[in-house]
Amino acid sequence: MQNRRDLLAALPALALFGPALAAAQEPASDTKTGPVGTTDGTARLAHNTIFRYSDMKVSRSANGESRAILSGTLPTGEGLEMHETMLLPGHAPHPPHQHMHSEMLLVRSGTLSWLVNGKQETAGPGDILFAASQELHGVNNIGTANAEYFVVAIGPNLKK
Repeated sequence: MQNRRDLLAALPALALFGPALAAAQEPASDTKTGPVGTTDGTARLAHNTIFRYSDMKVSRSANGESRAILSGTLPTGEGLEMHETMLLPGHAPHPPHQHMHSEMLLVRSGTLSWLVNGKQETAGPGDILFAASQELHGVNNIGTANAEYFVVAIGPNLKK
């Protein structure tokens, strides 16, 4: 059940999308819906869209599973990629790493350990983790239940 705390926890993430979404506004009659799964998200990201959870392709691994949500270029020129990850207890999606683009992880459930500035920090539901461009970062599930989080990546190297 959603409560005021959940809503307030989501506000910083929504604020991050404001400028990008404002640039892509179209009249309501141009709203598009449909399945996800194209490798070229460019046209999709130029118009209002609903990405249906039921249409997202699930990729399973020994660490858990992920769903690709979108990948493309915003009308303002930034490359954008988003996916959801379900991480099994005691697992990491991959070793700590760094890359050109920046990322935000929006924790939906579970308990994660986040490598930030050379030390481990604990994060849980409602927390937003930020990985700056070229900064070493990593995440692993230190809880006893599955951890779920969304990754939003933005940068010039993600352009489609």
